[in-house]
Amino acid sequence: MSEIQTPRLLLRRWQDDDLVPMAEINGDPQVMRWVGDGSVRDLEHTAEAIERWEEEWDEEGFGLFAVELLVSGELAGFTGLTLPEFLPEAMPDVSVCWRLGPQFWGQGYASEAAQASMEFALQDRGLDRLVSIARIGDNASENVLRKLGMAPERDTTHPEYGFPLRIHAIDLTEFEA
Repeated sequence: MSEIQTPRLLLRRWQDDDLVPMAEINGDPQVMRWVGDGSVRDLEHTAEAIERWEEEWDEEGFGLFAVELLVSGELAGFTGLTLPEFLPEAMPDVSVCWRLGPQFWGQGYASEAAQASMEFALQDRGLDRLVSIARIGDNASENVLRKLGMAPERDTTHPEYGFPLRIHAIDLTEFEA
């Protein structure tokens, strides 16, 4: 399955037309504040990222979906599943993640998209556990994680940048309950 429709969103594979709007999202300091070292990403870095995301689909059978608003066809950002290779202690778990442009914040899109990604992971891909990794202090992401029913599992430190992270987790029995 490479497309999922929710009441307001289409989660789908990446298209050429997605590059510029995703680069705009990645170029926003407000969006990138909690991502990696906090630096913005340009068009070239975004193109490389989309290529990696598509490769993960081919290699793992899951990846990051482009998130499109059904009503307008606008690209809101991404959600989906990835291997958290930047944090070896979280491996081999699969992580659910998201990144949306600020104009799409506060409307429940992140929760709706991530929920659909979790259902895809647990029901269609047969995964029995998911994690999500958030920087401590990123209250908006913590709120989404609570809505998704993910529980804090442990705190750790980013191996490259040294800031505190919190790993959240959920298993299939908790998700279906």
